[in-house]
Amino acid sequence: MNEGLLIAGMALVTFAARYPILVLVGRAPLPQAVLGALKYVPPAILTAIVLPAVTLNSGGQLDLSLSNSYLVAAIASALVAWRTRNVLLTIVVGMLALWGWRWLVSLIGSL
Repeated sequence: MNEGLLIAGMALVTFAARYPILVLVGRAPLPQAVLGALKYVPPAILTAIVLPAVTLNSGGQLDLSLSNSYLVAAIASALVAWRTRNVLLTIVVGMLALWGWRWLVSLIGSL
């Protein structure tokens, strides 16, 4: 019961914080510069989430080495996305690159 109240309270606070802004924006037309700038919000947020996960190791240190399988898979995914613009192919190639690179690094490490 307490969890349900907690979730409902969080939803209410989130809604109350955002609703007035949405009402104001819905009534007034936004300048073209603001609309143009809003197009960059999703890529900026995605970059802010993904870049630390790809470039930092488990200790929080920068890891740009070839043993960083996340970085190798991200580079492979970025190249596929850039060349094909196919989301499904990008995901498949990224996962295959991650698993394949991990396997290759573990194989080399066991020699």
